[in-house]
Amino acid sequence: MVIDTLLTFLLVLVTLAPLSRNPAWWIRVWDFPRLQLLTISACLTLLPLFFIGTHPLQSTLLLVIALACCAYQCWWIFPYSCWGKKQVRDACGYNKKPSLRILVSNVLTPNRHAEKLLRLISTERPDILVAVETDLWWEQQLDVLNEDYPYSVRCPKDNLYGMHVWSKLPLSDAEIQYLVDKDIPSMHMLVMMENGSEVRLHCIHPMPPSPTENDESKDRDTELVLVGKSVAQAGLPAIVTGDLNDVAWSRTTRLFLKISGLLDPRRGRGMFCTFHAGYPMLRWPLDHIFHSQDFVLGSIRRLESIGSDHFPFLAHLIYDPQTGQSQKSLKKEASDQQQAEEILKQADSLTSPVPTPGENG
Repeated sequence: MVIDTLLTFLLVLVTLAPLSRNPAWWIRVWDFPRLQLLTISACLTLLPLFFIGTHPLQSTLLLVIALACCAYQCWWIFPYSCWGKKQVRDACGYNKKPSLRILVSNVLTPNRHAEKLLRLISTERPDILVAVETDLWWEQQLDVLNEDYPYSVRCPKDNLYGMHVWSKLPLSDAEIQYLVDKDIPSMHMLVMMENGSEVRLHCIHPMPPSPTENDESKDRDTELVLVGKSVAQAGLPAIVTGDLNDVAWSRTTRLFLKISGLLDPRRGRGMFCTFHAGYPMLRWPLDHIFHSQDFVLGSIRRLESIGSDHFPFLAHLIYDPQTGQSQKSLKKEASDQQQAEEILKQADSLTSPVPTPGENG
């Protein structure tokens, strides 16, 4: 009974910790394993049943607490289950509308299995590849794509924050910007689809809150708010993609979606956990493809491992602004705007403006 009480107490602590807006990594880290905490909560509902005869009051209290933790974790992750409401409509039947197939892959810099990623690209034939954690070696290995993907933006780095974009479709107004850290690039560009329509594409990879990289989430949160506010003011269709180092259901990702007005095709379809590829019991969705209402969904998939700690992630977006207007983004409240401004004010680093491709002149 003592062990059950102690485990339930610890469960309550890690369940309630994310309610704090404290940016410390040891607080923010509990945003991530909500599915795992749900499983633990469910298991802890069974333990009090063994003591209900000898300690009825205490056992009942522990059971109620464990059930409450279950319900709370379910509230966060239910929208990302197949039982949740789809935020993005499915494309209906065959159509000739223009589309974008985007593959985002955190390759893990020390990973030397470039042939696995190249094989996936050959099979899936995306229109755009967004590769992060790429260094010069990865750039050289992926240069074989140049014939089929003649447009590219390149920023090789040895610090786990390199980034490359290869595209079959024309890219223009491309800019590499260091939004909150002089060592962490982001990419911003225009993509011209087959029908001549232009789409703003923002590729980001903010630093995660962790004891080995950044002891707070301020930089990550600031970058998400900066990009979200920029996208909200865009006069063009927009897509934001990359390894956001934040889970789909976190308060900060939800804030980003509210501020930007973008949609998450995961909602109502599944979690598509992309990290960690090596530990099936410790996985959550870190790699994202968010888009404006101008698109509906052809398909979304997590692809097979390429030897990285992340799985590649692929979305097929159909450009259909008329149908897409019926899609609803998360409702933004006045408190959301206030929270976004507080995040920007608390930023430790100097922030650079987000490039606005297609709207600079």
